[in-house]
Amino acid sequence: RVKRGWVWNQFFVVEEYTGTEPLYVGKIHSDSDEGDGSIKYTISGEGAGTIFLIDEITGDIHATERLDREQKTFYTLRAQARDRQTDQLLEPESEFIIKVQDINDSEPRFLEGPYIGSVAELSPVGTSVMQVMASDADDPTYGSSARVVYSVLEGEQHFTVDSKTGVIRTAVADLDRETQDRYEVVIRATDMAGQLGGLSGSTTVTIVVTDVNDNPPRFPQKMYQFSVVETAPVGTAIGRVKAEDSDVGENTDMTYQVKDEEGMEMFRVTTDSDTQEAVIMVQKPLDYESKKVHTVVVEALNKFVDPRFVDLGTFRDQTIVRVSVLDVDEPPEFRPPSNLMEVQEDAHVGSVVGVVTALDPDTANHPVRYAIDRSTDAERIFDIDANTGAIVTGKVLDRETAGWHNITVLAMEAGSRIPAWVSRASLRIRILDVNDNPPELATPYEAAVCEDAKPGQLIQTISVVDRDEPQGGHRFYFTLAPEATNNHHFSLLDIQDNTAAVHTQRMGFNRQEQDVYLLPILVVDSGPPAGSRGPRPTRVCGCDSDGAIQSCNSTAYIVSATLSPGALIALLVCVLILVVLVLLILTLKRHHKSHLAAEDDEDMRDNVIKYNDEGGGEQDTEAYDMSALRSLYDFSEIKGGDGGGGPGEGVLSRNPASQLHSLPQWVQSPDLDFSVFRDYICRKVQQADEDLSVPPYDSFQTYAFEGSDSPVPSLSSINTWSSGSEQDFSYLGGWGPRFRQLAALY
Repeated sequence: RVKRGWVWNQFFVVEEYTGTEPLYVGKIHSDSDEGDGSIKYTISGEGAGTIFLIDEITGDIHATERLDREQKTFYTLRAQARDRQTDQLLEPESEFIIKVQDINDSEPRFLEGPYIGSVAELSPVGTSVMQVMASDADDPTYGSSARVVYSVLEGEQHFTVDSKTGVIRTAVADLDRETQDRYEVVIRATDMAGQLGGLSGSTTVTIVVTDVNDNPPRFPQKMYQFSVVETAPVGTAIGRVKAEDSDVGENTDMTYQVKDEEGMEMFRVTTDSDTQEAVIMVQKPLDYESKKVHTVVVEALNKFVDPRFVDLGTFRDQTIVRVSVLDVDEPPEFRPPSNLMEVQEDAHVGSVVGVVTALDPDTANHPVRYAIDRSTDAERIFDIDANTGAIVTGKVLDRETAGWHNITVLAMEAGSRIPAWVSRASLRIRILDVNDNPPELATPYEAAVCEDAKPGQLIQTISVVDRDEPQGGHRFYFTLAPEATNNHHFSLLDIQDNTAAVHTQRMGFNRQEQDVYLLPILVVDSGPPAGSRGPRPTRVCGCDSDGAIQSCNSTAYIVSATLSPGALIALLVCVLILVVLVLLILTLKRHHKSHLAAEDDEDMRDNVIKYNDEGGGEQDTEAYDMSALRSLYDFSEIKGGDGGGGPGEGVLSRNPASQLHSLPQWVQSPDLDFSVFRDYICRKVQQADEDLSVPPYDSFQTYAFEGSDSPVPSLSSINTWSSGSEQDFSYLGGWGPRFRQLAALY
């Protein structure tokens, strides 16, 4: 049996067919087809029935649409051969491919644009800038449609491009950022290896020229002028100058410095890091009278210098700054500025201590007046001549009291009233010592000698001090005073070390005969004649066997030796008489007080004290001091204690014991002032509220005084003081002294 199968050629179709008739693709055929039309050919798959149509009888395939290989390179279809009568497959279904044949219909495209590159200025020729790449959608395996070459359309004067790789490089070595900081270069890509008829595409590449430090700083001016007042303090900014630099970024960072010695002494320059300006500042005080104009040379230089460009020149520049000093009215200046003077402490009042001098630094040279700041010399120990500046003593000086004086001298222009134009100078005055103080004992001495002391025994060592200031150290000389030349009891030995020793010259001292000996000693210092003398007491004392002093009291011996028994009896009698007199006086005073208390008890009805205090019962004897209720008021103390003034003019005592006084016999008067009682009660309430130590009980006190504006008139006849009363109370005068006060009221 002969095997049957499909018979067809390779199928291709050209893309971008622009004809009006369907494009013939190919023919499928079965070897069993005898040409009688009994076989029906059909296709299925991609584009079957739409893009591709088949003739059922002949098997011819046509493309009815325009194809694009860049969108789809091939189509996969399946072919069937069927019996036209039964529609059964005569051959197994077979798959076939229709390939789209490429033509050069796509130009190269730069897909990664826009392109931005950079290159440093002054780069050598051939320096790589960046790489560009174009892609072609045509079939790279078919012909040269996808072979791309590169070229420069614009910017070829400064840059080149590798035709195969697309690497852009510099074409010149003098790229200058300061002249042109960016370039727009157009690169073209052409397919067909650049042959005639090839398609091309282009892109624009922006190339930024970066900066290098190839430009030195330059001052726009060769001279600047500033002015400043002569009183400007150190650190004052005079002005600013700035050097221009064509570079950018850190290549413009610069520092400034003063180059000339004169300007360096008087001025200094700092750099403002934000503005890159030179700030010229005062370094030393200026003086218009000394120099009116200063010249300063300021230099600017780059911080970061590129060693590749040192051959271009020095990266620094200089300018001259003229500073004019302006004159102002200044206070006087002390010359010379010495602040130490010395004067002897024995100088007389009015003696010249020294002279201060101040001059007006201004060209006018006004006269100067002087004065002493009295806050530094409140005791007016010194005075100053307002015109000459001579400082003189105003009081007697004493180095031992104050060895140094610090005063402030003021100098001002004559006629000036402005405090700012006053100069001050501190002056230290040292008081020089003179030998005007005699030596003094270092401590008060009182020597003691035993009754059984032996001759030559040391009983006291004496040392002295001197308040004067020694120049080479004190040296004291000890000797007995001339009036002690006949002394046979004690001797004095100068030990030559500013001390002296007192020794006994005999033995057998008796404190009953003489208990104290006075030994005059003369002490002289080494300066000009100044010495001291004085008797040193030496007491005779009783000692034990070891020489320790037991007692120096000689009263018992003296009394027994000088007073007789009769004198002692007389002395005792006098003491007894004095005791009797004292007892008698005390008895009389007590009797007088009891008599006054009896009279006061009878007048108790005229003195009413009502105290409503709920205490702890009859057994409570400590809740309140009941003695206060038994005391009478003395109203004269309420009025001030001096008997003068009206009611309310006195001040109540703050002592609770003195706040109880006798109540007066009261007659209401419309012009009386009761504020004193109101203040007293308020103060008592405040004391009770603030005292946290008292028990928490309520206290109610009634003071028997009738205030003004009482709504109910008084019922007491004592209150009737009208002159129109019809009663006669003169008979009360005969009731005796007990009713004398009542009779006086009526």
